[in-house]
Amino acid sequence: MTASPDEVVAIRSDDDVVRVRARVRAAAQAVGLGAVDQTKVVTAASELARNALVHGGGGEARIERVVEVRRRGLRLHFVDAGPGIADVAQAMTDRFSTAGSLGLGLGGAKRLSNEFDIASTPGIGTHVTITRWRAA
Repeated sequence: MTASPDEVVAIRSDDDVVRVRARVRAAAQAVGLGAVDQTKVVTAASELARNALVHGGGGEARIERVVEVRRRGLRLHFVDAGPGIADVAQAMTDRFSTAGSLGLGLGGAKRLSNEFDIASTPGIGTHVTITRWRAA
């Protein structure tokens, strides 16, 4: 597997969430994701960027183009140094929210991704990685 150099977008405001969406869409187009896959990865990125802003107090999104022997795609990392998630399994449950939202962000992002990984430590922060592969 090879990966292009990362592009990093700081997430400090609502404008940065919009910037993450635009950069992810451009990267998705560059790796050849179709319109449906672009929409899925941009929607997932928007949810995760918003989570980093609202729950993590800000953070960053790292956008990485990945190429394997038979496929290519986009891998996104969302990192914050917020309070972390005490119970990740509960946070992944639809309709669970600590912010009065619909509680669909993490679970929705997972459903919109081909690969999903989350690591969170209370008092340290949260790191979510998603990957969307181009359809063959």
